[in-house]
Amino acid sequence: SLCSALSWKQMALMGMCTVIMKPIEMAALGRSLYPGTLYDCRRDSFIPGVTLWDKASLTQDLEVHRRPCTDLKFSASDSLSEKASLLDVSASLKGSFLGGLVEVGGSAKYLRDQKTSAHQSRVTLQYSQTTRFEHLTMTQLGNITYPEVFEEKTATHVVTAVLYGAQAFMVFDKTFSENEDKQEVEGHLNVMVKKIPLLSIEGEGDLKMNDKEKEMAEHISCTFYGDCVLEENPTTYMEALQLYKKLPSLLRQREDDAVPVKVWLYPLALLDKKAAKLEREIGATLISKVETVLEELGEAERKCNDLVKNRTVSDFQDVKDRLQIFQQSFGEYKVLFQKALYRIFPAIRSGEVNDQALTDILLIHGKSLFQANMLRKWLENVQSEIDLLNSYTRELSDVPVITSSGQFSSILLNPNVDTVVCFSFTSLKYEDPYLSAITEFLRVNEFEKLSAIPKSSHQDIQAWFSNPEISEKMRENLFLFKSFSEANKDKNKTRFVIASVSDSTNPVSDIVSIISTEAKMCKPSIQ
Repeated sequence: SLCSALSWKQMALMGMCTVIMKPIEMAALGRSLYPGTLYDCRRDSFIPGVTLWDKASLTQDLEVHRRPCTDLKFSASDSLSEKASLLDVSASLKGSFLGGLVEVGGSAKYLRDQKTSAHQSRVTLQYSQTTRFEHLTMTQLGNITYPEVFEEKTATHVVTAVLYGAQAFMVFDKTFSENEDKQEVEGHLNVMVKKIPLLSIEGEGDLKMNDKEKEMAEHISCTFYGDCVLEENPTTYMEALQLYKKLPSLLRQREDDAVPVKVWLYPLALLDKKAAKLEREIGATLISKVETVLEELGEAERKCNDLVKNRTVSDFQDVKDRLQIFQQSFGEYKVLFQKALYRIFPAIRSGEVNDQALTDILLIHGKSLFQANMLRKWLENVQSEIDLLNSYTRELSDVPVITSSGQFSSILLNPNVDTVVCFSFTSLKYEDPYLSAITEFLRVNEFEKLSAIPKSSHQDIQAWFSNPEISEKMRENLFLFKSFSEANKDKNKTRFVIASVSDSTNPVSDIVSIISTEAKMCKPSIQ
């Protein structure tokens, strides 16, 4: 048969055959996993309050060995793969984390930490140590106190061994501007973080840094994730440096309170055939594809965050409104996608469905308007629109942008102003077909059906800012407005402003002159 022709590793990768029952080594991720704890590998969750042995039996023959070990690692990557590697997370457990099945704690909260901006450079320092190893004996495995647990079928495995210790992650971030070289900033940040162990050994770290390094240190933020409780978490580079000096002693003091770092799970079906078991494992290739999708969604989210924070977006409400609609729809889609994963992962592992169900979810995403290329295209269009608006406002840097009707009214009603000349953008308010299409996609929710997989589409229209005729007319208006404003800049009773004034009959920029009190009664509507 096909299954017998493949190695068990190939089967696990492809997700084609049932799982061979054998002990599983797994990262604890801040969860309460101790010897004797029951575990359900289908949902990657532990079963509290239920056990195979009474308390006396668990502690009587428990073997304990010292396992002192300390490790220090650095990472300049923010990818989930790199984070999972630092925490020694398997592909299967990573999949459960991606699907929202695993609630992490302590230092493992580092897995949830993501950049919020594409203008962030990041380097992570990981300090870890192990202290002791505990494991059950064959005496306990051969003498089950509560055999009825097997028939409940709520668990598939039992924790038979635990490696204790503690970990700490310091995540260092440096924000850079569009004018700075990203690789150069990342290189300097990497050097600064890798200096921390050396500076802590040498004593007063700030005395060993030159002026340039001290200046950079002031602009580096720190986020701490650890298995030890601190009076106050470090938020700056210098605070992190001081904490690093204390970390070894802090963790040694808490040696008796060390937390599970890694556990070993034994299949219950090897103890009793009536027990539930892990029927099928999800292939590493599929897990990798899920990870890629979520990484791409994260990239789009960071890009959108940067656009929303752009000063030009704050000046033009119509652009801001479109971005906020996108953010809301994007957030809803991400929840729907992860809910689909949450539902399908346990179903595959329990044998209710095969991994084609997960493939279907990925196909739905790949044909949706939220796939990477579509997201990138829409965000690039918004970026182009913002860049154009920014270029015009920069050319007219001495002219204020009017952002509300109230602000416009205050100028019109000013008794010292006779004339207001407005450079107006008339095409910022429009129906975006992409936003309409993603709203409809969310209403239908194809993930719930998992049947036919229609290709989502929308009709592209030429954006006003990419129309050469409009661009030419706008440049003419800009020249006229700029010349007129410079010629009249000394006239105190004349005001020059920039605004978004919606006018579907005139899809270019316009120059509107409002003169005297009569015109004040028919001011244009500022969007």
